[in-house]
Amino acid sequence: MDDTEREETWDEFRELVNMTPAELDKWLESDDSRDAGDHKAGGESTGHASGRRITQILRARKSDLSDDDYRHMREVVGYIRRHLAQRPSGDVRDTRWRYSLMNWGHDPLS
Repeated sequence: MDDTEREETWDEFRELVNMTPAELDKWLESDDSRDAGDHKAGGESTGHASGRRITQILRARKSDLSDDDYRHMREVVGYIRRHLAQRPSGDVRDTRWRYSLMNWGHDPLS
């Protein structure tokens, strides 16, 4: 990944991930967080695992991020954009749609 791609990825990630590491950590400890998303073989959901990785990326210095971190950031950006496009009608405050987004570091009510 070249420097231009890294910079674009960084900017998009920082724009869409609107939860702080502390907010995301607290959220990931909740039952609603653990229940949201797709669970493989009854284990941790993909989004929940992603949320834990996102907190690590948010706490890291930009210069310490690896190509693998940037690939994950691209995945996060793609997921959030796709999911936002599927916003259900009505109040989304207590919905799995919102909870899933929050696992990926984006609270649509913020």
